[in-house]
Amino acid sequence: MNSTNKNEHTHPTRTNGQWKTFGSFVQKEFYHITRDQTTLALLLILPVLLMILFGFSINTEVKNSQIAIYDPSNDVATRGIIEKIKASDYFTVVRMLNNPAEIEKQFLKDDLKMVVIFSDHFYENMQRTGKAQIELLTDGTDPNSAMTVVSYASNIIGLYQQDLFKIQQIPFEITPSVKLMYNPELKGPYFFVPGILGMILMIICSMMTSISIAREKEFGTMEVLLVSPFKPMYIILSKTIPYFVISLVNLATMLLLSVFMLKVPIAGSLFWLVTFSILFIFLSLSLGLLVSSIANSQLQALLFSGMVLVIPVVMLSGMIFPIENMPAFFQWFSKLIPATWYISGVKKIMIKGLGFTSILPELGVLISMTILLIGISWKTFKYRLE
Repeated sequence: MNSTNKNEHTHPTRTNGQWKTFGSFVQKEFYHITRDQTTLALLLILPVLLMILFGFSINTEVKNSQIAIYDPSNDVATRGIIEKIKASDYFTVVRMLNNPAEIEKQFLKDDLKMVVIFSDHFYENMQRTGKAQIELLTDGTDPNSAMTVVSYASNIIGLYQQDLFKIQQIPFEITPSVKLMYNPELKGPYFFVPGILGMILMIICSMMTSISIAREKEFGTMEVLLVSPFKPMYIILSKTIPYFVISLVNLATMLLLSVFMLKVPIAGSLFWLVTFSILFIFLSLSLGLLVSSIANSQLQALLFSGMVLVIPVVMLSGMIFPIENMPAFFQWFSKLIPATWYISGVKKIMIKGLGFTSILPELGVLISMTILLIGISWKTFKYRLE
């Protein structure tokens, strides 16, 4: 009886002690989280950043697509269709062509999604035979956007045909003829391969370099390296060269897989494609060095890389979602993302088969970014070491 009473009295005490111990562990964990204010800020900012990016950049509609029009007839019917196209939110007519020889040049020069080509004597043929033809020439490097743009244009043409039938009561048939440039079979890899190249090179070079250097700082081995006879520059090079070599191996592997497995041919110069990619690798390594100079731990480097590098590449570089569908601010911001220019250059060389002069804008931007980032990251890293 006494033993039973004793257990009844001691059990609540033991339970209270366990809850106090549990509470102290929880308090200790909260203390560790709040003590690292940089990591805490990143954890709180990351969800907000993801919500804003996903909310504004993911848009399945294709709007404000830049198109050109070749209208040799310039009659009442073609002018009516053109007015309906201009009134649509889906298209922005950026050029009226005067010669069919300009069509391919404008595709290469401008960021055109489609060229609308009217046949000669359009309205006359429609009146005489009841039929007229319009050719919709689209950029097939993005199959989804190409078919969406064609669908929008076909609907506009169909609406004009219905309006005309109500007025004249004559059965007209306007037949859109679709032709796809650069990717006539609408293969998905033609669109995804350039983006995957940019994303993988960015992850390997930037993220892994930043984590590698941050690990030395977190474990306290960076101080040991600094007291060695080697200069800080050689220490940084020794950390980045392995990832440069790995990136070259990955580049070769991805190109081989693209050509032989995914059946995406390299239409342009392999030399300029590799040279352009090596420049992007140098830029990515300098970004990783900059992130590592800011981060003091591997977790911070990982979060910084995710927020500053990986998420913008996936969401805002045009890898998945068309840039022209985004709000004006994100369209402007996408120009600050190196992968945007890299993906654009790879598409021109690899998919469209263009030469060196076509990538001069992308090349100039990436070279400027590389020089700027190397200077900033080296000064920042040197300051942090001192």
